[in-house]
Amino acid sequence: MKPRIWPGQSYPLGATWDGRGTNFALFSENATAVELCLFDANDQETRVPLTEVNHFVWHGYLPDVKPGQRYGYRVYGSFLPHQGHRFNANKLLIDPYAKAIAGDVKHHESIYGYAWRQEAEDAGFSELDDAACIPKCVVVDETFNWQGDQLLRTPTHKSVVYEIHVRGFTQQHPEIPAKLRGTYAGLAHPAAIAYLKSLGVTAVELLPVHHFYRHPGHLESKDLVNYWGYDSLNYFAPYAGYSASGNTGQQVKEFKEMVKALHKAGIEVILDVVYNHTGEGNQYGPTLSFRGIDNVAYYRLVEDEPRYYMDFTGCGNSLNVCHPQILKLITDSLRYWVLEMHVDGFRFDLASALARELYDVNMLAAFFNIIHQDPVLSTVKLIAEPWDVGEGGYQIGNFPLLWSEWNGKFRDTMRDFWIGQESNLAEFAYRFTGSSDLYELDGRKPAASINFITAHDGFTLNDLVSYNDKHNHANGEDNQDGDEHNRSWNCGVEGETDDVEILTLRERQRRNLLVTLMLSQGVPMLLGGDELGRTQQGNNNAYCQDSEISWFDWSLQTKNADFLAFTRELITFHQSHPVFQRRNWFQGREIHGSGVHDIAWFNPDGAEMNDEQWNHGYIKAIAIFLNGQEIDNFDEQGQRLQGESFLLFFNAHHEEIQFTLPETLQDWSWQGVIDTVESRFLQQGRAYQGSEPIERTARSLMVLKRLGD
Repeated sequence: MKPRIWPGQSYPLGATWDGRGTNFALFSENATAVELCLFDANDQETRVPLTEVNHFVWHGYLPDVKPGQRYGYRVYGSFLPHQGHRFNANKLLIDPYAKAIAGDVKHHESIYGYAWRQEAEDAGFSELDDAACIPKCVVVDETFNWQGDQLLRTPTHKSVVYEIHVRGFTQQHPEIPAKLRGTYAGLAHPAAIAYLKSLGVTAVELLPVHHFYRHPGHLESKDLVNYWGYDSLNYFAPYAGYSASGNTGQQVKEFKEMVKALHKAGIEVILDVVYNHTGEGNQYGPTLSFRGIDNVAYYRLVEDEPRYYMDFTGCGNSLNVCHPQILKLITDSLRYWVLEMHVDGFRFDLASALARELYDVNMLAAFFNIIHQDPVLSTVKLIAEPWDVGEGGYQIGNFPLLWSEWNGKFRDTMRDFWIGQESNLAEFAYRFTGSSDLYELDGRKPAASINFITAHDGFTLNDLVSYNDKHNHANGEDNQDGDEHNRSWNCGVEGETDDVEILTLRERQRRNLLVTLMLSQGVPMLLGGDELGRTQQGNNNAYCQDSEISWFDWSLQTKNADFLAFTRELITFHQSHPVFQRRNWFQGREIHGSGVHDIAWFNPDGAEMNDEQWNHGYIKAIAIFLNGQEIDNFDEQGQRLQGESFLLFFNAHHEEIQFTLPETLQDWSWQGVIDTVESRFLQQGRAYQGSEPIERTARSLMVLKRLGD
């Protein structure tokens, strides 16, 4: 029997249950007909034509449809690839606004809109029905008892971000029940939250959780998967594969429970989102959702050859951010995750692609104007990966107000400094002080700089000091994938070694890099597992490795107990001293000007740095004074912040160097609190005063704290 259908409403898009029935609405500007496809428990399909169309939105209300109902769409129209149209009603399509999706795409020739065997032309129309291979959308009950939960709104300058993968973080955790490992519920488990709390981070940044194409053919043929999840197929549904609830639609509730649990522990949730492209790929890719709903509307096509896709991402396509409905899709999605899922912010993958209204990157693009004016989105954390792969795509420092950026220049500068590469000391100083050269002139603060040494893409911290070259053979691409230029140094031996001297140096280098990260101005981001010494065996592109290569090895808590404890001490140290969390820029005529009163830069002999030295390419030892008594910051009650003052000795040289306290600081007493030669913080560090020499080991960093007045 055909289901009852009423006209319904064109808003909101997607499937909306109101307690009595469900409204369905789908945007397609160029379709000639749309069928809603309902599936029962036996996967029997019932097609319901949507005949009501308002502003290109096809809609209908089914009074008998309740949460748990599985569905999809079939969209009719022209199949004329050379004109950009790729409609094929033989293909079941995922609703772009679905709130839950059950299962994964099964790779098969039927999922392609063209006749697969004619791949060279991608023009032959496919008659194959693919319903058995396409995951079904699920109607959900969005009601949830948040019990007063709200966004935490941790000030950005007080944030410490921890980048993790939902599955990788919990997959092998011994204290999490097996059925919860690798899931949202696993991340919400008390053992997981206790670890995050003990570490001291204020936010977790989760690799993509939007429903994605996990089993693309080129990986499935090698028994690999799309592990990172950067091929989204929907921007509302949390990926069901990370749900302990399975494919029932309960993954939405499970995700909310995770956010609520993290918020209760004082930890924000930031999502890594991929609005620049989708998992449908180029003209040879499958027809799974957007392509079959309205290819011309959803994607950027080559103007004079619309068979082809503009590709600013290296992933085959780019979303059409010039189209108002696609901009609406993105902003509707972002608001949904804030208002309905209580997410605290977003990290935008390849964000420069979102600024390409024509071909060039334009930071006055509609997307950024909409975000700036939106009363919801303008108040959450917005972090850009400030580049894409298109011409002119490297836009670090050029994003608008309200935006922070992954600071790739910080990563590169600090890696070069500690491995002994020739680098400009002024560049080091800019990065250490928050990169004012990138962010100050447009009105942003030091918190605009998201500082990192390592991230999911590249070496782990352990591998950064253990490998000169990438070792990506497990990816099945003959080690051709991944970055060739990693700014890494193996300290004398490639990979694993039993050499005590080399292992000691590697440990010191890890501490050097970590201390530099945590004591620089800006927001530190730690790659999850670096505090444990996690290794990927030299793989710097583990995007396809859902295996021990990518998962946390929790046994390292014992093996690397000292380094884990050091990291915890360091994060606490960072958060305890306002001088490392400045909200405003250091003052002075220039970064190294003589009028600086809150920061000063010295040679090892105690003399202040001169102009010539700032542009020298091979100065590897420097002392930095940070005056905690002169912080141009105020607390929440308007009281001026004051804290302790510190003197930092950096020696990135391969030989021991003798430092002397600057003459202006010799009357004060100083005590060592951090020495990266040591595996832990100094409990009763030696006191220094006057002009006595301070010997500093090769490739080491020391932090002195001023004692009293």
